[in-house]
Amino acid sequence: MSGTKVNIHYTDWFADTVRRLREDGLLLCTVDTSGKPNVMTIGWATFGSIWGRPVCVVLVRPSRFSYGYLEATGEFTVNVPPKELAMAVALCGKVSGRDYDKFRQANLTPVPARSVKAPIIQECVIHYECKTIHSTDVRPESFPQAILNEYYPSGDFHRIYFGEIVEAYADPDAADRLRSQPPGLSVMP
Repeated sequence: MSGTKVNIHYTDWFADTVRRLREDGLLLCTVDTSGKPNVMTIGWATFGSIWGRPVCVVLVRPSRFSYGYLEATGEFTVNVPPKELAMAVALCGKVSGRDYDKFRQANLTPVPARSVKAPIIQECVIHYECKTIHSTDVRPESFPQAILNEYYPSGDFHRIYFGEIVEAYADPDAADRLRSQPPGLSVMP
């Protein structure tokens, strides 16, 4: 973390957040009822306004360890990592919190969020704190067969969480850290 986090409007960093989502993914943090945190990589999310509220929508499969935490507490954070955390983001998407302490293995630091029980990740540059206001399950009968074949061959359908964004903040140097390229990293056009 570089400096004190500053409040932002949830739309201030939309383009950069979506770009990082598409490049390496974002980090979703959850916590169980005893306060034990977990982190997972997400590659699917959207931000917008629903029911007159700022909302972040995330998809989590019931087979994921974070699913039980989300069901228990209904709170989560979405953290935008700078490019230099690409390896940590990849690790958090490959191993399960059931078997590994992903924070320790990825050298990530969970720190208390401002308004929700789930932590933020200190090394990330943008943070969205969310409280679930609605969830629903993916209905396979509503999808074209091609999507079912590609994304749900084993039938592990996502639950969709609509999280009201109750806090949004960033590092003061988020622009520099999100838009600069670490040494040795090539960016696709």
